[in-house]
Amino acid sequence: MLRSRLSILCFRRNKHSKTHWSQARKKQFAKDRALENFDDFYGQVYGNRWKSIRVALLGEHKYMAMVNQFGDTEKTIAFLQSDGAINVRDIYSAKKQFLTDASSDMFTGNKIFKLDQTIEQFAENQEQQERGRLYKENASDMSENAEPETKQSRVDYKKSLSQTLQDNTEMDFQRLIDPNLGTAALHEFIPATKLKGMEDFVPESDHYKYYSNSTDFPIAVEMETSFEIPEYLNIFTYERGNVSEFRSPRKCSTGVLSHFLMDGASILPALALDVQPGDRVLDACAAPGGKSLLLLQTLRPGTLVCNDVQESRVNRIKKLMNSYVYNFGDSCKKERCFVIQSDARDLQDYNMYDRILVDVPCTTDRHSVMENDNNIFKSTRVKERLKLPEVQAAILANCLKLLRPGGSLVYSTCSLSPVQNDGVVHMALSNVFSDTGLTVTVRDLSLVMRPFSDIFKFAHPNTLKYGQLVLPFLPTNFGPMYFCKLVRND
Repeated sequence: MLRSRLSILCFRRNKHSKTHWSQARKKQFAKDRALENFDDFYGQVYGNRWKSIRVALLGEHKYMAMVNQFGDTEKTIAFLQSDGAINVRDIYSAKKQFLTDASSDMFTGNKIFKLDQTIEQFAENQEQQERGRLYKENASDMSENAEPETKQSRVDYKKSLSQTLQDNTEMDFQRLIDPNLGTAALHEFIPATKLKGMEDFVPESDHYKYYSNSTDFPIAVEMETSFEIPEYLNIFTYERGNVSEFRSPRKCSTGVLSHFLMDGASILPALALDVQPGDRVLDACAAPGGKSLLLLQTLRPGTLVCNDVQESRVNRIKKLMNSYVYNFGDSCKKERCFVIQSDARDLQDYNMYDRILVDVPCTTDRHSVMENDNNIFKSTRVKERLKLPEVQAAILANCLKLLRPGGSLVYSTCSLSPVQNDGVVHMALSNVFSDTGLTVTVRDLSLVMRPFSDIFKFAHPNTLKYGQLVLPFLPTNFGPMYFCKLVRND
């Protein structure tokens, strides 16, 4: 005999974990926030060019292979060439033969900086937005008083993914440091004495004061006419449009790795430094150590000092050097190479160095739009990001004092931001002149960089005040990389 049972089903909705797709979709990740920020700022600064830059920035990164001089050099060169890679020196030399007459493209100090007006207008808009958020003003009243945007200042290449970081309703909270969240990451490049927790507010519009039209310091701009790739330095790349990948480094008979893979644009600041035999060289912000390794591979530095601010970053430099430099510990004992830990703003070896590389911490644009880990656009790192131009300018100003008269310094970032690039150079030169009277000569590298045009996509020199900028570009997807060469006057 069958008996029927009455069953009552009770449905209860369980919350998904934070990693579930339904929850992850609702969350705005750091890389999404970075892309929105870049869309808002770079979309106006670069105009129609931002379309292609954006695609390349989100595309597959391209690398170069630097042959390790302390390994099986000839074997490494042979297997790289067998894979179709070409020596960068050969490309540069061949292109240079076709560019013997460059007088018509010589650039002087009488440039027309079209970015000035665009950035000034963008800064005014940012300041109005922030004032409305902070002081609870009527946003609609402010918009009525604001000047309408021109078609040139706003390029509708694509709708932003959502509102910009400045328009986020949580901005009042994200712009302040919450002690409950912890501030360990903020101490990476900022002294603890400058952190005031909930009392210390930094408007993002203050960034744009660095990009100023006024020049309150004497400055000379001279064209750089000589450039060379050291004979012992062998760097390989694939031709334009070839997206082949290099094989992984292999162990050599000496116990070190055969070659080092790095962003191709990263070679330019180190090469522009033009290290001469016996020079005393400082890499002020050296981690993870790729540019320091390149400087060693030239076999030219008499002494190389690799510095960084955190112990973890210093350990990364040591690990890299031990992997690529034969008997690295002994070379340190012989006072040829030092790895030290210090804030670059606190170094006091004044008038000591012949060459200084200042590759400052920045927004690292490509990493910021591709990775969430260690992303400076995290909500807990807002204060650190807003302090970047101040930190960058302070590092550069102090490093200029470390340079001996007649010595050369190259300032570089991996950012597209005119504020972190030309803007920081401008502010640092102004500050160091007002403090010490020190003056520099800017070396215009636009002429000697022209033979690299088959490898890199450069921003037009007339859009830059002081330096050169490699733009991400799909057929040659290196960068971004900004670099500026300064020579200290007597």
